Amino acid sequence: QVQLVESGGGLVQAGGSLRLSCVASGSRITTMGWYRQAPEKQRELVATITSSGISNYADSVKGRFTISRDNAKATVYLQMNSLKPEDTASYYCNALTWTSVDFWGQGTQVTVSS
Repeated sequence: QVQLVESGGGLVQAGGSLRLSCVASGSRITTMGWYRQAPEKQRELVATITSSGISNYADSVKGRFTISRDNAKATVYLQMNSLKPEDTASYYCNALTWTSVDFWGQGTQVTVSS
């Protein structure tokens, strides 16, 4: 069993920055990532990072967002710069175990005002 606790969301003006954190409890986690869901839209990938540090980003956030991971602290971060109103969404932390089971956090709201 894996539990994920997110923090760091909030309200920011366009062009601003936020940093999301997700602390994982449990073992056998491989890839971790962030997804987001805006009202009336499907949940979409933002970024993922493997246990060895290989990252992957959605085209819409490349060059603006950076995912990082501290394996010793079982924490994944998402540094979000140059935020746009279209980045407004609930952001969810995800963890994938060695047995390919997905776990999700409760979500943290990010609102970017224009």
